[in-house]
Amino acid sequence: MSSFRKAVEARDPDAMAATLAENVVFRSPVAFRPYPGKAITAAILRGVLRVFEDFRYVRELTGAEGRDHALVFEARIGDVRVEGCDFLHLDGNGLIDEFTVMVRPLSAAQALAEAMTAQFDRIQREAVN
Repeated sequence: MSSFRKAVEARDPDAMAATLAENVVFRSPVAFRPYPGKAITAAILRGVLRVFEDFRYVRELTGAEGRDHALVFEARIGDVRVEGCDFLHLDGNGLIDEFTVMVRPLSAAQALAEAMTAQFDRIQREAVN
């Protein structure tokens, strides 16, 4: 999963989007319903780049068949420290078709929900353009 990780670490939204399958499904740590599709997922990831500060991956785990990955991260939203994990599944072409994010502690999830809510009108506009 080095291509996605490298894109995130470079803060390159175009390279991040290039790793997504058209039918990717994004599951947010703060929203119940999943977000299907590359356009909305890429827009959400751009929003996350605007919200997270001092983002860094600290561990990467790969499943036995190489299609499942867990990327453990640390970041900050203002003064709130965030610990989390990106759970990724790759399709047969090596593109991300399932993307689930979990964060802790509760204060981090609340800060993320607030920050992403403030971004969501922009995210929705970016998804349709």
